[in-house]
Amino acid sequence: MSVLRNYVSGQWQEPTEDGTPLHDAVTAEEITRVSSAGVDWAAVLDHGRRVGGPALRELTFHQRAALLKSLASYLREHRGELYELSARTGATKGDAKFDVDGGIGVLFTYSSKGRRELPNDTVHVDGGPEPLGKGGTFLGQHIATPLRGVAVQINAFNFPVWGPLEKLAPAFLAGVPSLIKSASQTAYLTHRLVELIVESGILPEGSVQLVCGSAGDLLDHLTEQDQLSFTGSASTAQRLRTHPNVVARSVRFNAEADSLNCSILGPDATPGTAEFDLFVGQLVTEMTVKAGQKCTAIRRAFVPAPLMDDVIDAATERLSKIKVGNPSNPNVGMGALASLEQREEVRRCLKALLEAGRLVHGDTRERLSVVDADAVNGAFVPPFLLRCDDPEQPQPHEVEAFGPVSTIMPYGDGRSAQAQHAAELAQRGQGSLVGSVVTADADFAREVVLGSASRHGRMLVLNRHNAGESTGHGSPLPQLVHGGPGRAGGGEELGGVRGMLQHMQRTAVQGDPQTLTAITGEWMPGSSRTITDVHPFRKHLEDLRLGDTVVAGPRTVTLDDVEHFAEFTGDTFYAHTDEQAAAANPFFEGRVAHGYLVVSLAAGLFVSPEPGPVLANYGLENLRFVTPTYPGDEITVTLTAKRITPRQDADHGEVRWDADVTNQDGDSVAKYDVLTLVAKKATSDA
Repeated sequence: MSVLRNYVSGQWQEPTEDGTPLHDAVTAEEITRVSSAGVDWAAVLDHGRRVGGPALRELTFHQRAALLKSLASYLREHRGELYELSARTGATKGDAKFDVDGGIGVLFTYSSKGRRELPNDTVHVDGGPEPLGKGGTFLGQHIATPLRGVAVQINAFNFPVWGPLEKLAPAFLAGVPSLIKSASQTAYLTHRLVELIVESGILPEGSVQLVCGSAGDLLDHLTEQDQLSFTGSASTAQRLRTHPNVVARSVRFNAEADSLNCSILGPDATPGTAEFDLFVGQLVTEMTVKAGQKCTAIRRAFVPAPLMDDVIDAATERLSKIKVGNPSNPNVGMGALASLEQREEVRRCLKALLEAGRLVHGDTRERLSVVDADAVNGAFVPPFLLRCDDPEQPQPHEVEAFGPVSTIMPYGDGRSAQAQHAAELAQRGQGSLVGSVVTADADFAREVVLGSASRHGRMLVLNRHNAGESTGHGSPLPQLVHGGPGRAGGGEELGGVRGMLQHMQRTAVQGDPQTLTAITGEWMPGSSRTITDVHPFRKHLEDLRLGDTVVAGPRTVTLDDVEHFAEFTGDTFYAHTDEQAAAANPFFEGRVAHGYLVVSLAAGLFVSPEPGPVLANYGLENLRFVTPTYPGDEITVTLTAKRITPRQDADHGEVRWDADVTNQDGDSVAKYDVLTLVAKKATSDA
């Protein structure tokens, strides 16, 4: 039987030992073997740092984002074979799509966010400048730069595609290479994923490496510039977190571990309501998708005590229609667990849970009837739904059966007491990835969410209003953080730019404005401006430079201007129309000009009206009215190119302008950023 090769140091390497056999979850047939024997972990990490890291750091955020999009498109074209191979892990077609499409979707999302939210540069400017002196010559600015190490990911068996890709995407966008250490049970699927990545030739050499089998002495070679991310059991996470070298070198560590996630049914969600049906449907879905082998699956279902029987009846009716068996059979609703070992682990945990409750669906004594498969050799179990009438029992809050197992428990009487009790029970999970509240009662939702959020990484409020668009309890989204406190690992993955920043070092840089402009690639207040004979709006994107400035004005703001603007817009707020009332306002000395009138007049001063490279103004940001403008005041506007962002795949780019509107005394009356789209030369030449 063949053994999976490891992709290290730019080549596929055969293990030096036969390795551990991997079996088909449905038939128990041996598929392949895995081994990391012969892998030189120090050399693997060195290759990532020496080859992959520099190649990625040469690229801008936009260039890395474009490569992620190309890779996502390539994988989408080949997802059919990943679906097919997923069946050997026990996954149905729906399960496979959840895993494969979910991972590809993460790549697309990070690509989009990278191009929309990050500069076309290699440094991330984190927040605005901090004045550190009265004269404006000494500033502080936080920046983020890529770590000079490797993002090492040790993955779980349940998501062999999504798991590696959700860690790869933010690391790659940050400019950090990845080393994928696959989970053994489903390593053959992750292996094919990486084969496709390598075959595509899209990513720079050294940016992705793969090892199947044991981690060996990998952790001994990590440094303070590396990051270690783990998905799996809390006990393994604890061993990794406390590894002597990880501790000594202060290696960044992120874990996503055990999670006794809960779902809470609101007291308003009685039988016949949309929320009742949503709760029951979501519970059954979370029990059976991936055969319950999801870190986000619902393990604890809390319902108002009077509704216990109704919920159980509705859930068991749905569960009884779920056919278990060969996931390749289209009539099967739930496939196998990942391995026979996993089946025995679920049975062991179920035995512990039965000390606190009783089964209302699923039977441990009867031989399971499966479709188109062998119930003995295949890693099959039925969905197990338990009833625990005493929610104070410890087992449901401490034991996670990582399979199609959930426990229904009641919470207290009285509306206020109900919300408080439900939140207290939710918190007994000691830290969860996700909790959901199914209710149309916003006050109940608020009390439960705020009462339990401290122990949850994500909270979903599900009701009839959002059900049509909701992705559900168990779907982590790349735009939001995925992780949780306490027993859930104490870490975070994903979260858009937040996830990317976990792979970067935030540094506070102090210096003069001109130097900070050079370092950040963003014009800083106090640095030099360039006023040329050519209006900046007449320059194409390639010709613009940071600090290019136009100073326009002055213009006198008259009482007629104020009154006309009030009449024309309908904004007759008393501060603009009533001298006596305005003077009584503690912020004004009398009638004042509308802030938006000031901004409009400023635009009229700085704009270059003829057709040209500036294609559109698409917004203002950070607008503040600093000093009142009174009739008779003279305003001048200074507009300075602050950030220039070329678009990789477009014939234009974005220019952010610093706008400072001052009065005759030199005091700023309005400050804001103007956002414009500016054409590249090729556009006009064409």
